[in-house]
Amino acid sequence: MSINYLRAGALFGLFAVALGAFGAHGLKAIVEPSQISTFETGVRYQFYHTFALLVLGLMMLHLNNKYLRWAGKAFVIGIFCFSGSLYLLALREVLSLGAFAKIIGPITPIGGLFLMAGWLFFFLGIGKRD
Repeated sequence: MSINYLRAGALFGLFAVALGAFGAHGLKAIVEPSQISTFETGVRYQFYHTFALLVLGLMMLHLNNKYLRWAGKAFVIGIFCFSGSLYLLALREVLSLGAFAKIIGPITPIGGLFLMAGWLFFFLGIGKRD
């Protein structure tokens, strides 16, 4: 399981760099500055939680328990929901999301709750063995 979180962290890191470059260079011509800021927030939180997944995966090589496994799952879901929804919201006009954009807005705080849950599970898993 730890290998899966290390791999997920590596892929999230790869995509965060690519999305960050796209946000810095490709978005200026197609979206408003406030939307670029939203996009950058998604990239920033994706990076934070990429590092969390990598640390978690390394920890799990030595200490594997249900809380750490839940933390990893919560981080992955949180990245998709939080950062993913911010990417879509920033690009809603370019992607012509229309009414679908109203559904995306509430997903962001749900993703944030998953990220916070991940940190709580991480805390609870420190020092515990199954």
